[in-house]
Amino acid sequence: MKKLSEILTNTKQIIGDKSIPINAIVFDSRKAKKGSLFVAVKGTNVDGHAYIQKAIENGASAVMCETLPENINENVSYIEVTDSAEELGKVSSIFYGHPSRDIRLVGITGTNGKTTTATLLHRLYTDLGYKVGLLSTVENKIGERIVPAEFTTPDAVSLNALLADMVAEGCDYAFMEVSSHAIDQRRVAGLEFTGGVFTNISHDHLDYHNTFKEYINVKKRFFDELPKAAFSLTNIDDKRGEVMLQNTHSQKNTYSLRRLSDYRASIRENNLSGLIMELDGEEFYARLIGEFNAYNLLAVYATARLLGNEKNEILRALSNLKTAEGRFDYIIGKESRTIGIVDYAHTPDALEKVLQTIQQLRKKGEKIITICGCGGDRDKAKRPVMAHIACTYSDQIILTSDNPRTENPDTIIEEMEVGIPKNAVTKTLSISNRKQAIKTACQLAQNGDIILLAGKGHEKYQDINGVKNPFDDKQILNEFLK
Repeated sequence: MKKLSEILTNTKQIIGDKSIPINAIVFDSRKAKKGSLFVAVKGTNVDGHAYIQKAIENGASAVMCETLPENINENVSYIEVTDSAEELGKVSSIFYGHPSRDIRLVGITGTNGKTTTATLLHRLYTDLGYKVGLLSTVENKIGERIVPAEFTTPDAVSLNALLADMVAEGCDYAFMEVSSHAIDQRRVAGLEFTGGVFTNISHDHLDYHNTFKEYINVKKRFFDELPKAAFSLTNIDDKRGEVMLQNTHSQKNTYSLRRLSDYRASIRENNLSGLIMELDGEEFYARLIGEFNAYNLLAVYATARLLGNEKNEILRALSNLKTAEGRFDYIIGKESRTIGIVDYAHTPDALEKVLQTIQQLRKKGEKIITICGCGGDRDKAKRPVMAHIACTYSDQIILTSDNPRTENPDTIIEEMEVGIPKNAVTKTLSISNRKQAIKTACQLAQNGDIILLAGKGHEKYQDINGVKNPFDDKQILNEFLK
C-alpha cells in the first residue's frame, strides 16, 4: 500500500487529497474497489473514460484520466495526465517497487522467434543454475512455477506484479517477449531493461498497425527507449535489423549467419536429428532443427555472452536444449513413419521459413502436405499470401479453420483461395472443420510423407464466436497418425 502522492509522476493537475492510501491499481472498472486507483485508458475498442463513474460506484478512491469528467465527486481524487496508458505503466512500476530494477530483464521483440528465443534463454539460465522468470506467449514462469499466459505481453499492472513476484522469489533474470501491441499500448512503460533483442520483421498485425512502416516504427521504439547502460542485439541478416538500432542510446551489438557481425555462426549440418553449427569458432550440436532455429540459438548465445557468461559453459548448456512447445514440434507415426510437424507459423514469413526447412529435410519421393488457415478478426491482407506460400512449397495443401473468432470460417478460406495459382487448384482442398482437415491429411499421407500443421502451435483451444473450445493440434495429429 502506498500514498497516492508516492506513485504519481507526470501530472497536469490533481484535484482532491493526494495523501489517500492506494492498495490497488486497476484499468477495468469492474475490478475497482475501495482504495483503488482507476486509470482510464483509451483502448483500441473501448475508452476507459466512459467507465469512470462506474469505477467510482464500485469504490475507486482515485481516478487518473486524460480528460476530467464534468461532474467531480468530492470524495474522489482526480489526476489529469497527458497519456493514461503511459502513466499506467509508470505508476504500476512504482506501486510494485520498481521490480525491473532488481532483476536483469531482457526483452525480445520481432515478428517470429520471440517465444523460442525467450524460452531457450529461460531454459539455458535454469540449466546454468540460476532462478529465472519467463514472460511468453506459451506461458509465464517464476522459476519452474507456471503462471498461465493470456497475451504475448501482459498488461502493465499484471506485468509489474509478475516481476515483483519474480524478485520476491529470488529470480536473477527475466526473459520477456515484447509484442508490438505492448510497445504501442505502453504496457512496458516504466520498465528498466538490461537488454533488448531483435529477431526479424515481416508483415503481421496490419489489422492493428495499418501499415508495415508503422509496424516497423513501433518495434523500433522499443530500442529507441533503451537506456545507455543497456545492450541491444539485432539480427543484421534482416534488412531492417540495422534500422532498429539507428536511434538507440544502448550499447549496439549484431548477430548473423551471412554477414560480418559481432556474433556470427554457420550451419554445417541440418537434419531431423538437429543442427551442427560453428559458432564463435567452436563447433557444437543442437537438438533444434532448421535455419530459423540457428538464428534463435545464435541470439540466445549472444545474449548470454552480453550478460557476462563464459563461452564454453553457454555452448555446453545450449546443446541440450529443446525447442518451445508448438515450434517445429514433430512426431513420427509408428507404423506409417509419416512425420507430423506442429508449428505456430501464422505469418507468411514464418510459414515460408518452416516449409523451406522441410524442403531441405525431406528425402526424394516424400510428399509435403500442409494444413493451414488464418485467424478471424485479424490482418486480412496475409490470407491469400499464406495460401500462395503453402502452394509453392507443398505437394498437397488443405485450407482450414484457424481461430475464426467472430468471422465465418468459410469466408476466411475463400479469401485465402484467391492466392492459389491456377496450376495448383488440383492439389488444394478446403475443409473448414480443422479436425476433419487433420484426419484427411493423415489419410492422404503415405510412408515417409511430411505433414505440416501450421498456425496454432502450442494453443489448446479454438476460438469460435468468443468461446475457446478445447483443441490441441499435436494431440489430434498424434491420434490420427496412430
